Amino acid sequence: MASPCSLQMDGEDEPAMRHAAAQAIAEVLRIEKKFSRYTSDSVVSCINKAAGRNAVDMDAETSSLLDFADALWRQSEGLFDITSGVLRQAWDFKTGIPPQPAQIQGLLGKVGWNHVERGNAQVYLPIPGMELDFGGFGKEYAADRAASVLHSLGIAHALINLGGDLHALGERGLPELRGTPWHIDIQHPRPDTSHTRQPHQALARLPLARGGLATSGDYERFFIHAGQRYCHVLDPRSGWPVSYWQSVSVLAANTTTAGALSTIAMLKGHSAVDWLESQGVRYLAVRKDGYAFTR
Repeated sequence: MASPCSLQMDGEDEPAMRHAAAQAIAEVLRIEKKFSRYTSDSVVSCINKAAGRNAVDMDAETSSLLDFADALWRQSEGLFDITSGVLRQAWDFKTGIPPQPAQIQGLLGKVGWNHVERGNAQVYLPIPGMELDFGGFGKEYAADRAASVLHSLGIAHALINLGGDLHALGERGLPELRGTPWHIDIQHPRPDTSHTRQPHQALARLPLARGGLATSGDYERFFIHAGQRYCHVLDPRSGWPVSYWQSVSVLAANTTTAGALSTIAMLKGHSAVDWLESQGVRYLAVRKDGYAFTR
């Protein structure tokens, strides 16, 4: 998952927990191998290689994830678009130099979920160079699947953390903590190491007893050029990074939903809070000026 991952379980049957942990980790690795664009023979890579040439067969799991991507695209009015990953070709966060507008414009012609053709258990990208990218919900989906595996094996108290995308499977289970939630620290998006804040200082501590918690922000992959911050969350309409929110954290019934909602909120800019309120979820959103909104 290209990020620090952890699995914590409360219980007394150590052999059973070790077995369950191995099965959950195997499930996460299966999903990474199957859907990562960094794996040359993954489902996503095969679909992308066939862009503009032919349709590719897909199984039920892939079809279900594409149905989910379609629902997010519609719900967000086109802001959540899994074809926008191709824009990364213009953005190099290691050099710290913004791309030329013409470079972005050339890639925007390959962006558009509405162009994707699906049917008869097949998917086709009609534009050469077009790509799908499950990065917007891949880790979150893996966290939920790992939780499902643990639940099927009788684990009732666990916390899965895949690069900051979390799924709590029940509350704490240790005798001295039984019935209390897991406490999750939300990273401060603007740590100040020269004064009171430290790197990775917590902005807030949120209780999580069951369900998912995910955060989208402008502080993990970014660079500052000529005084302006450019982050990895790209608007599929313009090809340029969003800039209204420092971070958005969402608690939802599962991690996949939490991650999608936090990303959509980042993309919605000034209308994000009203939109999150309409979704009926708990959230913590930090505006670009540092002002926090919470529910």
